[in-house]
Amino acid sequence: MIGTTMIEVRVPDEQEGTRAVVRAWLKQVGDAVALDDPLVELETDKVTQEVSSPGAGVLCEILLESDAEAEPGALLGRISVGQVTGKSEEKLIAEGPSIALGMDGGGGGDARFSPSVKRALRLHEVDPAAIAGTGRGGRITRADVDAFVASGSAAKVAPQASAVGGVTSVPHDRMRLSIAGNMLNSVTVAPHVTAVFECDLSAIIAHRKAHRAAYDKDGANLTFTAYFIAAATAAMRAAPAVNSRWHDDRIEQFEDVNIGVGTALGDKGLIVPVIARCQTQSLLGIALRLGELTAKARGNRLTGADVRGGTFTISNHGVSGSLFASPIIINQPQSAILGIGKTEKRVVVCEVDGQDTIQIRPMAYVSLTIDHRVLDGHQTNAWLSAFVDAIESWPIN
Repeated sequence: MIGTTMIEVRVPDEQEGTRAVVRAWLKQVGDAVALDDPLVELETDKVTQEVSSPGAGVLCEILLESDAEAEPGALLGRISVGQVTGKSEEKLIAEGPSIALGMDGGGGGDARFSPSVKRALRLHEVDPAAIAGTGRGGRITRADVDAFVASGSAAKVAPQASAVGGVTSVPHDRMRLSIAGNMLNSVTVAPHVTAVFECDLSAIIAHRKAHRAAYDKDGANLTFTAYFIAAATAAMRAAPAVNSRWHDDRIEQFEDVNIGVGTALGDKGLIVPVIARCQTQSLLGIALRLGELTAKARGNRLTGADVRGGTFTISNHGVSGSLFASPIIINQPQSAILGIGKTEKRVVVCEVDGQDTIQIRPMAYVSLTIDHRVLDGHQTNAWLSAFVDAIESWPIN
């Protein structure tokens, strides 16, 4: 070793208040690494991210092994700069770890898999030959496996799980365990109360019909969720305390309205990408950003920045057929979450020219579940009233 200098590899400082763990090391001690080479995968309940090498050299020390908790700023390992090894980088790559699953390696003939990828391939019984790797040099990453499984097109190897008496044991993955922990924590620390209103969607349906083609030309998919985000942003003016967080000594109220949208990932659970500073965006801007984040979420390409900083959350559970859900668990440490039920045609009494009339309207139940430490009934109802008014009075132009 001649004139070595040590470079520290640390957990990124910016995490969204969730517990991160080391999923897998992509390099081992003694491996040569180049600047920006992916070194280690970290996982939270929201995203999986790769930590890249901050310099070129040889990985000489790993301080946090797989499954270890990784606090922001924690030291993951060290890289030695100037160290001489008996192996070239090309040879190290060629001798990288492999997995034997009774088949050829996937990712364009690349049979090198991290421990995390090995576990995922075995858990889901997936043939790696069917997966196109997106990592450096076509390497298959854990995100590639997760996306492939979520797509429903998994080509399986011989089953290795056993089913006895019609019961199959499915191990928890880290995302499911993290979601479970967060849900339990939320209902434990926050008293949940839910208020329910009805909402007539006729106005936004008419606006969408009139303008959808124009939005398509601008590259935006004009979904109902975009309207819900815009209306929720407007409702914050009626009850600003909804856009807040509880602390033991104060309530922290935000000017920026950063709205997270629950996005289902099939059997993998859900994730909440965040549209930042909604109060500064038009309906078009919201629709564009929403489409971008939804595509990234379902392609397992979200970054930490995409899920960070949320101040309020929308759960559009009606897209899967639910009329009403209560309580929808608050995304801690936020103070409230909006639920949107399925839109269905219902007979309602409407006043027209001073006369009661019976009409068929597209109606949905909308609910606001609050942290009762932060919000009371009058704020909750004021917010829902403003939300419903924004939806029902949406101008067609």
